[in-house]
This record gives sequence, C-alpha cells and structure tokens, in this order.
Amino acid sequence: MLLMLTATAAVLATTQLAAAQAQPGHEAPAAQATPAHGVEGAEAQPAHEAPHEESLLRTLSRLANFAILAGVLVYFLRAPVAAYLASRGTEIRHALVTAAQTRDAATAQLADIGRKLQTLPAELEALKAQGAQDVIAEQARIVQAAALERERLVDQTRREIATRLRLARRELTAHAAELAIAIAEQRIRQSITPADQLRLMDRFTAQLGQGEAGTPATKEAR
Repeated sequence: MLLMLTATAAVLATTQLAAAQAQPGHEAPAAQATPAHGVEGAEAQPAHEAPHEESLLRTLSRLANFAILAGVLVYFLRAPVAAYLASRGTEIRHALVTAAQTRDAATAQLADIGRKLQTLPAELEALKAQGAQDVIAEQARIVQAAALERERLVDQTRREIATRLRLARRELTAHAAELAIAIAEQRIRQSITPADQLRLMDRFTAQLGQGEAGTPATKEAR
C-alpha cells in the first residue's frame, strides 16, 4: 500500500514537471538580436545563463515539493500502514499455525489409516474364521432341529398307526363276532328241527315259570 502511494506521488510530480516544462517562455530564444550600439560577446553571456538558473530553481522547488508531499504521506499513512502490516502479519502467523495444525492432524489421520491397513488382513482372517464357525454352528443347529422334528413326526406317526390299529382290531373283532353269530345262527337254523325248537321253547317257558315262582320266596326270606 505504501509503495502504491509513493508511486502515485511520483507520477503526480512527474506530471507537474512535464506541464511546467511545456509552458511558453521556459526556453530562451535561440538567437537574440544584437544591440544597436554593438555590445560585445562578453556582455551577452549573462543573458544566456539566466534561463538556465531559473530552470534549475524550478527543478529544485519541484523536488522540494515532492519531498514535502512524500513526508506528509509517510507521516499520515505510517500508522494505518503499520496497523495493516501488523494485522497482515498476525493473519499470516495464524494461517501458518492453522496450516501446521492441519498438517499434524492429516499426519495423525494418515498414521491411523496406516495402522488400520496393517491390521486389516488379521481382522479379515478373524472375520473369516468367525464366519466359518458360525456356519458350522448353524449347520449343527439345523441338523439337530431336523432330527428333533423327524423324531417328533415318527412318534406322531407311530401314535396314529397304533390308534388306527386299535380301531381296526376293534372293527375286525366286531366284524368277526358278527360273522360268528351269523354263522352260528345259520348252523343252528340248519341243525335244529321244528320239534327241537318246540322243546327249547317249552324249556325256556319252564325256566321262566320257575323263576317267577322262586321270586316271592326269596323276598319272604329277606
């Protein structure tokens, strides 16, 4: 910022110097008329030196003005420029500290990543071993569950078969009894004559009569 102000002041001074040199009457006439009374060359020499001295004085005055302007700019701009430079230096130092912290954090992260990469094969092997053990345990559990289910189904089937066998035996027994009764009835019908049937009926009637006759006696005995 100070360099920019100084350059601006220099440009202004140069512009003023160029404008002053461009004013009319700055340079002395190239050829002055000789006095009518025939003055000598020694008397005409001071007239040539006067414009040169005037130009030197103007240059010195411009330089003095430039020096005063530069001094004023330095006096008034010294504190803001110093404050700007101090704040800029603080920002730069803070940026450097932040960059160092960021670098340290990145270095730590890279180191952590490196350690994780080094332990990654062992972790993968452990995961593979654990997966294999889990598969074996799951297979054993499935086999055990299948065996239990098979035993349950076999037991249930056995109970159903036993129940059906009992029912079938009962049905067979009942059917056999019915067949036996039918066969016996058919044989009896074929072997007994009408006279036998009358004799059986008489015997049955006699037994019924004896039973009725013995019943009151039994009541009286009680």
